[in-house]
Amino acid sequence: MSNLFRDRSPYSWSLRVGTGRRVLDLPLIAWLTVIWNLLWGTLSWGNLVNGVLVAVAVCLAFPLPAVDLGLRLRPLGILRLGAYLLYDMFSSSVQVTRQIFADDPSHAAVVAVPLRSRSDLMLTATAVAVSNVPGGSIIEVRRATATVFLHVLDADDPGAIDSARRSVWRMEELVARAFGTAEDIARVARPAPDPEGDPSP
Repeated sequence: MSNLFRDRSPYSWSLRVGTGRRVLDLPLIAWLTVIWNLLWGTLSWGNLVNGVLVAVAVCLAFPLPAVDLGLRLRPLGILRLGAYLLYDMFSSSVQVTRQIFADDPSHAAVVAVPLRSRSDLMLTATAVAVSNVPGGSIIEVRRATATVFLHVLDADDPGAIDSARRSVWRMEELVARAFGTAEDIARVARPAPDPEGDPSP
């Protein structure tokens, strides 16, 4: 049996050393390598290789437990999420500008949107992604029920509220397909939950 084997996280490897084991966490090694190069102040092949060697030595000398944050990097999903964010930012900016110059002021509302994913990472990433789009800011997140509360500008139209909820669910799906585990992706593939049963803030 090999002394080097894959851990729970796809970005971690475990190395058997005698009766114990050491975890080689790739994101930690990358971060320590960046710190090493920043300390030297010069980016060169020598500093890069030495940074990796020092980072591996630190991981072996000071072992940490393997931690799976539930983060997966899916390049195609990341591209789709980025493209959707750019499109949503542009279209939402046009809508907000139109509402600013409209004769009749629109009424705002706070809308509860229950999410399908129960992961803290997916909940946080979805809330951050939605808040980056003009006109739709998250004002509260309830971890216990995986519910976000969205501030909607144009609340006079019931269709606008439904559209805001669908936009959050679409963002949740794109975030899960970009950074989520297989379980997260399976959850967001389910039908959207009924928002009527959720308590108001």
